Amino acid sequence: MYKDSKKKAVVIGSGFAGISVASFLAKSGWDVTVLEKQSTPGGRARQYSESGFTFDMGPSWYWMPEVFEHYFQQFGKKVSDYYALKRLDPSYRVYWSEGFTDIPANYEAFKAMFEQIEPGSGEKLDQFMQEAEYKYKVGINDLVYRPGQSVTEYLDWDLIKGVFKLDVFNSMKNHVSRHFKNPKLIELMEFPVLFLGALPEKTPALYSLMNYADIKGGTWYPENGMFSIVKAMHDLAVSIGVKFHFNQDVQHITVQNGKATGVESLELVNGQSNPQHFDADVVVGGADYHHVETKLLDQAYQSYSAAYWDKRVMAPSCILYYVGLNKKLKGVLHHSLFFDSSFAVHGKEIYTTKEWPTDPLFYVSVPSVTDEAVAPEGCENLCLLIPVAAGLTGDTEALRDHYFEMIIRRMEKLTGQTILDAVIYKKSFAYSDFMSQYNAFKGNAYGLANTLLQTGVLKPSCRSKKVSNLFYTGQLTVPGPGVPPSLISGEVVAKEIGKAFGL
Repeated sequence: MYKDSKKKAVVIGSGFAGISVASFLAKSGWDVTVLEKQSTPGGRARQYSESGFTFDMGPSWYWMPEVFEHYFQQFGKKVSDYYALKRLDPSYRVYWSEGFTDIPANYEAFKAMFEQIEPGSGEKLDQFMQEAEYKYKVGINDLVYRPGQSVTEYLDWDLIKGVFKLDVFNSMKNHVSRHFKNPKLIELMEFPVLFLGALPEKTPALYSLMNYADIKGGTWYPENGMFSIVKAMHDLAVSIGVKFHFNQDVQHITVQNGKATGVESLELVNGQSNPQHFDADVVVGGADYHHVETKLLDQAYQSYSAAYWDKRVMAPSCILYYVGLNKKLKGVLHHSLFFDSSFAVHGKEIYTTKEWPTDPLFYVSVPSVTDEAVAPEGCENLCLLIPVAAGLTGDTEALRDHYFEMIIRRMEKLTGQTILDAVIYKKSFAYSDFMSQYNAFKGNAYGLANTLLQTGVLKPSCRSKKVSNLFYTGQLTVPGPGVPPSLISGEVVAKEIGKAFGL
C-alpha cells in the first residue's frame, strides 16, 4: 500500500494540518520529513504538564466527530483504535447576568428549552436546523474539499441550484433574527461565529452549519484531552514512514528558477543552534502562512504584498490562562460560556474599534470535571479564554493580571464560590506568545475571519503563485480555521500535490 519513492516532501510545522498533509503524502509514496519548532508535535494543540496538572494549550472543543472518523478511515483505522470519546451532557453551560442555562445534548430537550425561553421558537428551531443540516452536509461533504484554485471548481449545477439554500449572500445576524427574537436565543445561535470568526453581520449565513455541528453533532471529549488526537495522528504518521524533526527553527526556503530545492533550518539543542539542510521536491508550509511567505521566502518569490496582508480580516486572538486550584469546584460543567456582559460591545471591540475589551465575554474549560487524570486528587484544572482583537499592542503581565482578576471575580459571583484564594498554579498565554512561539500573523489565534470575501478562491491560495512546488496548509488557507478544517486542509493539499507531481 505504501510504496517507496525518492520524491521528498518537507512539511514545515506539525499542527493538525501539517501532520495531516504529511500522512496523506506518505500514504501516496512520498518520502516525508516534518520540521517542528517546538519539542513536541501539535503546534497550537500542544499539551504541557506542571505541578501535577496537564493542560491542552489550544483547542478544547471536539465537534464534528465524523470528520475525525473520515480522517483515520483513509488509513484503514478508526478513532477508537487510538482514543475513547465521551459525549458531554449537558454539552455546555451559558452564564447570563441573572443565572445560567445548561445546553442539553438531546435535541428534543434542547428544543423544549428554546420553547420555554421564547414560546413558539421550537417550531422555528426545527426549520432553522433543517436548513443548517443541508448547509452542513453540502459544506462538510463537498465545499470544504475544494482547493479554491479556480472559480470553475464551483461551476457545479447541483451547487449552483442550491446556492440560495446555502445562504452565502445573507448574514448570520439576519438569518438568526429571522427565526428568533429573544436576545438569549440569538446569542446562543450566534456565539460559534462570534468567538471563532467574525461579527455575525459580516459572516455568511452558510455558517449556521456550525449550529448543526453543535446542536445535532454534539460536544465530545477525547480521553486524556485534545492532545490524544495529536498523539494518534503522530503515531499513525510515524507508522507509515513520516519522519519528524523537533526543535527545528526553519530559517529559509531555498528557491532556484522558481522551484523550491530545500529548506534551511536551525536545530535548537541545549542552547546550541546547529544549521541543517533538507532537500525537497515539494515544500509544504504548515506553519503560519504569512510567516512562511514573508520571512522564509525571498521577496521575489512572495505571492502577496504587505498591503494584501494588512487588508485581511483576522479572527480573534485571545488571552489564555492555565490554572490549577487546590480544591474542587461545586456544580461546574466541563465547558462554560460567560455571557454576562454585552455581546455587542465586546464584538465591536474585537472587530471594529480593535481595542482591549472593557468587560469581555469569556470561556472556561474545566476538564478535570470529566477527566480526573488532568489534575492532582482533590484539585481542579481550569483553562480560561478571553477573545481579543488581533494585532493589539500593550500585552503586559499587568494587563493579563488585570483581566484574570476581572473574570475570576465574575466567575466567583456567578458560581457562588471563591476561586481566587484556591489558585496554586497559573500561567498565561497571549498576543506576544502567539507571535514568539507560533509566528502568528498579528498574534491571531484562529486564522482568517469567515467573511464572504475570504471564502474559497478568495482565501490565500494553497499553492504558491511564484514557486511551482510550494504549497500551504492550515487555518490561513482553505478551508479555514478550526480543528476539523485543518485535518481536511491537509487532505486537500496532498491531493493537489498529487495532481501536480504524482510520484
